[in-house]
Amino acid sequence: MNSFFGCRSLRQVLSIVFLVYLPVQVAVTQERTKEFSLEDIYNSGKFSTKSVRGVQWMKGGRAYSFLETDTSKKQTDVWTYDVATGNKSKLVDAAKLVLKDGDKRFRIQNYVWSPDESKMLFTGTLVARAVKAGGNFFLYDVRTGKFKQLTNTEQEQMNAKFSPDSKMIGFVRANNIFVLDVESDKESQLTFDGAEHVLNGHFDWVYEEEFGIIDGWQWSPDGAFVAYWQLDENRVPEFPIMDYLPLHQQVTKMRYPKAGDPNSIVRIGVVSLRSKQTKWMDIGEPMDSTQDTYIPRMQWTAKSNTLAIQKLNRHQNRLDLMLADVTTGKSKVVLTETEKTWIDINDNLRFLKKTDAFIWSSDRENFLHLWLYDLNGKLLRQLTAGKWAVDRLLGVDEKSQTVYFTASVTSPLERDVYSITLSGSGFKRITKESGSNGANFAPDFSVFLHTFSDVNTPTRTSLRKSDGSLIRVVEEGTIDALKDYRISPKTFFAFKTSDGVELSGWMIKPVDFSPPRKYAVLMAVYGGPGSQTVRNSWGGNEFLWYQLLAKKGYIVVSVDGRGTGARGKDFESVTYKNMGKWETFDQIEGAKYLATLPYVDGSRMGIWGWSYGGYMTLMSLLEGADVFKVGVSVAPVTHWKFYDSIYTERYMLTPKENPEAYEESAPLTHAKKLKGNLLIIHGSSDDNVHWQNTVSMVNELIKEGKQFDTAFYPGGMHGIGSGKVRVQLFTKITNFILGGL
Repeated sequence: MNSFFGCRSLRQVLSIVFLVYLPVQVAVTQERTKEFSLEDIYNSGKFSTKSVRGVQWMKGGRAYSFLETDTSKKQTDVWTYDVATGNKSKLVDAAKLVLKDGDKRFRIQNYVWSPDESKMLFTGTLVARAVKAGGNFFLYDVRTGKFKQLTNTEQEQMNAKFSPDSKMIGFVRANNIFVLDVESDKESQLTFDGAEHVLNGHFDWVYEEEFGIIDGWQWSPDGAFVAYWQLDENRVPEFPIMDYLPLHQQVTKMRYPKAGDPNSIVRIGVVSLRSKQTKWMDIGEPMDSTQDTYIPRMQWTAKSNTLAIQKLNRHQNRLDLMLADVTTGKSKVVLTETEKTWIDINDNLRFLKKTDAFIWSSDRENFLHLWLYDLNGKLLRQLTAGKWAVDRLLGVDEKSQTVYFTASVTSPLERDVYSITLSGSGFKRITKESGSNGANFAPDFSVFLHTFSDVNTPTRTSLRKSDGSLIRVVEEGTIDALKDYRISPKTFFAFKTSDGVELSGWMIKPVDFSPPRKYAVLMAVYGGPGSQTVRNSWGGNEFLWYQLLAKKGYIVVSVDGRGTGARGKDFESVTYKNMGKWETFDQIEGAKYLATLPYVDGSRMGIWGWSYGGYMTLMSLLEGADVFKVGVSVAPVTHWKFYDSIYTERYMLTPKENPEAYEESAPLTHAKKLKGNLLIIHGSSDDNVHWQNTVSMVNELIKEGKQFDTAFYPGGMHGIGSGKVRVQLFTKITNFILGGL
């Protein structure tokens, strides 16, 4: 099948996008006069987009529930939205959730429906890489209005959910799994070997961060079994996180495997609710010489006696899909995926209920596509194909034999919702607006909540039929405050590097742009494997900060170099075992291209980024010392030996296996090349990219006699902070850029 992008060059695609959006923005910029301030952007909330939060579909797709906050009352309630009428009604009034007179107002943070929709479980949330239910648990009976507290403990609890029959609630407490009878409130403990560093039903830091999984246990379809991960992190080295503010400094120790370090030992257990006995699944021997195994995914098939386990070797270039009999623990490999570079883990695996088959995704043909297999691993057919990538599998309507997914068919910059039948026919684009589209389908796939944004449009939520036809707009997503401001358009462009590779970028020009003038340029970079900054989507507060800079006469640009996403595995894998080389080369090439434009002052080029973008900023400023005048690097990796095992080794192998590339890719190695003005920023309590990275960089720069600026944020995590901290941070960054460019 021919795709839009497959028939046109990237330059043609970007020019079309440019033509679509520019006239709208030009009309806007002629009317608005107010100027942005950092306080308004980062601390006022005036530019927040109203969204539909906490959506949970109800049976049959007739309605969904959601959370809505009454700011005047400082209260969050649970509401329902009727699909047929569009009427909203308050289902749970938080003010009425009172255990006894005199209690503080109950705060609804997170809720979970029982499968029969008779009850609702309220939990708190814990710090994690996604929403993690935690704290004490409370139960609300929707029919009677009865409200009660289920647990009252100071021990850490998390990952609570109802059994399929709604009669029990399972959860993790103190690294063991428990179940609670809803009617009697009686607790039963299912696992007993949990300890400080033996985790049942949840994950260590690196699994959460790099495999994107939070909840480490699952009910079987019939509720008779619980399957769970167990991670023994005793052999993982400890890393200290210091709190420098108390009189006597306090140390928090975290288990963090750096590149080459031992990882947690992982296994999969299945416990019977009847016998309370655990059967350990046979996951076989380690898959390579590293003697290490990851289990990045585990899920039940449609059968309550069969568990699917995905086993990944430490090099992350071989993935086995195993089916295990939970009564015996025996397993068999039904499918093996191999790669010359690495395999990206995703959530696209779906087991069909009505047929003994499953959908699998693979980029074995360069672009990620969907394939249909039977339970013995026999390929039935390839479902999607073309020079474009599936982004996410949204669901399968087995009644109509339809598969729904998002993909970048029209352009790497776009995401649309598509469908295709299980027979591989009837490929159809469902969403029609150019931009970034997502969908949350009702259980019966009759309707879906459609989220849309583009460079001009904050996220809008609509209700649509499964064919994409509009029922009604649910939330406009407009930001009323923006009507007072002049917005400079974000436009797209393409250029070729000196070695002939075509790259995409976006540009924001000064509000009062005048071609005869020459302007300074700030390049915004992330650049990590599979990432994208050049997308046709709303840019949020960062976009508004770029508007502030544009008002002050600066051009802001971002370029997606080699290694970034949506252009195929080959394009992404160029960086394999050699991170930092081609990504840096392409940012320098981007700057050189921009310097050829008649309105760009090539002597005033700056670059900034955060995390991997902070790393890229350092590499670009050092390797492109004659190109970049200014760099702002926030929370950067300065040597990949300092970063975690799963992420780093996926692309670089271990330091022992690839020592030369580790050294060459490290900003520490190139500190002596610094010429430009550098501001390096880090939070002292960053548990992701440790402050160690910046301290080491500062040490090398001092050794080389280099001048630079630093800012450290006591107690700051990887995101450093919000509110007034954010204002202070971006004031410093802005002043540094304005003063240096």
